This record gives sequence, structure tokens and C-alpha cells, in this order.
Amino acid sequence: MSISESPNLRISKSYFITGIGTDVGKTVVSAIVAEALNATYWKPIQAGDLNQLDSGTVSSLTENVAILPEGITLSQPMSPHAAAKIDGVNLELSDFELPKVEGNLIVEGAGGIMVPINDDGLMIVDVIEKFQLPVILVSRHYLGSINHSILTAAALHRKGVKIAGLVFVGEENKETESIILKITGTSVIARIPEVSELSKEFILEQASKIKLQSV
Repeated sequence: MSISESPNLRISKSYFITGIGTDVGKTVVSAIVAEALNATYWKPIQAGDLNQLDSGTVSSLTENVAILPEGITLSQPMSPHAAAKIDGVNLELSDFELPKVEGNLIVEGAGGIMVPINDDGLMIVDVIEKFQLPVILVSRHYLGSINHSILTAAALHRKGVKIAGLVFVGEENKETESIILKITGTSVIARIPEVSELSKEFILEQASKIKLQSV
């Protein structure tokens, strides 16, 4: 079903957006999907860049997205487990609870799914498993992205997490995309081109092209 038809739906759509690593375009994709769904956007944990939060970026790039404050903010731009130590915070799985919102919800992760949150083995993937939201996996084309995409999908499958589909960032690469989709058993939600400068117009244009099926 096309996103353009979503205002007529009674069933809410909620997704967890994660990537195959850092700096693959999760925040941009989150903004696009949230705009397409007229959704609420929320980031459970932000480490560093507190003067330029991802929620602020999404807010500045969208028109029809409600923004919630981050669940946990850590001062240092590093792995959450290390940033939490510096801030004197001991993070546990119980610290992460989905907000109650009306309508659609987009949750953006931090880094890749195996990023540690504490020294006891808690990782982002455990938060995803707890939330029980289908995942939109963001994959940007670079040397090694096939390996990273397949490993990420395999780890999600082992946790019993449903993958709604992949968003590929960058110019189309048929060989790369076809083998990732074949091995992971997933489908393409969208291909998002890379641009030198982000704008609200770009986000709105890309949002109009997004299609999601119920998972």
C-alpha cells in the first residue's frame, strides 16, 4: 500500500530504523520515512552532538513530523557504553521504554545494532528486540557494505526481529543490492540518492516516493 494512502488507514505503523554502521544515513532516512507517515520521531539514546541533536535535524527537515525529546542523552560522541561511563551513568535495558503516542512512530537507533550500551553485553539490538518493532535497515554503498548488511540482517533474524525492508543510500548498484536482498530474504523500500546539501525540499520529495507494506 502506498504511503500516500496512509491517512485513510486506521492501523498505526511503527518502525525502528537502524543502519549497517555509523554515518550510513539513518537520520536522513528517519526524516524521510517519518514525513511519509506523518509520524512521531523519537531517538532512545544520543551520544554526543548535544548542540545539534538528531531530533533537531529531523525537525528542521520535515513538515508533518512530531518530535519527542531523546530518551537518554550522553555528552561524549562515542560508543554509548563508554560515554555513559564518562557521564557516570549505568544504563540497563529497563531504562528503555517505548513512548506512548497516537498514530505512527519512527524510532532511530544509534550506530549499528551491535553497539554496546553497557559493559555487561547490552547492545542496541537488545533494545530493538525489546521494542518488538519491525526494522527498516539502512545500507549505504561502500566497499564492505555487502558483508555489513548481511551480518546485520542475520543478527536481527537470530533475535526474531522482523525486517520490513532495506533502504539503499547512494547510486543504484544492482550487483550489490541483488546479492544482499537474495541472501537476507528482504525487499527494497527505497533508494535514497546522496546529495551535497540536505534540504526540506529533498526530504519531502523522497518521502513522496516511499512505499511500505504492513509487516
